[in-house]
Amino acid sequence: MKRIYRILAVGIALSAFNAQAAEIVVSQKNKDFSQKHVKLKVGDSISFRNDDPFFHNVFSLSDTASFDLGSYPQGQSKSVKFTKAGTVEIECSIHPNMKLVVEVQ
Repeated sequence: MKRIYRILAVGIALSAFNAQAAEIVVSQKNKDFSQKHVKLKVGDSISFRNDDPFFHNVFSLSDTASFDLGSYPQGQSKSVKFTKAGTVEIECSIHPNMKLVVEVQ
C-alpha cells in the first residue's frame, strides 16, 4: 500500500512540474532574434519561429544545452526544451550576427 502512495506522489509531482513548464516564442525577423536575452526555468522551452523570407539554422554549442535545429524556412518553428541550469549561447549558422543568450535557472 505504501508503494502505491509513493508512486502516486511521484506522478502528482511530475504532473505539477510539467504543468508549470512554459514555452516562449522567439521570432527570427530581419536576420535577428526578437530578443537578445531570455531567462527561463529548467523544463521551459523556446519555440524559434522563422518570420524571415529565407532560411535560418538555430544552434548552440554550449555545455548547458548543445543542439542544432537544422535549416528551416519562413513560417516554420522548431522548439528546444532546456533541461539543465546554466547559460546557453544561441546563434544562427547562416547569419553569424544573430545571437541570443538564454539563462536557465
